[in-house]
Amino acid sequence: MKRTATAIWQGSIKEGKGTLSTQSTTLNKTQYSFNSRFENGTGTNPEELIAAAHAGCFTMKLSGVLTAAGLTPETLETNCAVTLDNGAVTSSELVLKAKVPGISQEAFKTAAEDAKANCPISKLLNTKITLEYSLA
Repeated sequence: MKRTATAIWQGSIKEGKGTLSTQSTTLNKTQYSFNSRFENGTGTNPEELIAAAHAGCFTMKLSGVLTAAGLTPETLETNCAVTLDNGAVTSSELVLKAKVPGISQEAFKTAAEDAKANCPISKLLNTKITLEYSLA
């Protein structure tokens, strides 16, 4: 499986602007700029997209781990915060709220740590990854 995306940039770094498009067209000429990356401008930015990818990947991996253990999660909600500091992504912080009927705290911790270590985006990132979770 191979997925693609295209970035187009026009102009200088501060005054220029760009668009991002994905193969699925979920992103279709989505705006990004210096302001959307480093200030509070309209549009997305690479770090926000990495956070979305990591949250989605981790959550799906955890669902798979739980399903393989014979459990069906009612809800898994993951928030991810990616930090950009001095030109490097320095951390990805996962915060999970979960409702999984019939699972013990210890079994859930094991499953969540497995997903954190083994989702493809976690494996891709070369940064500190933290995980906080609450099980309802």
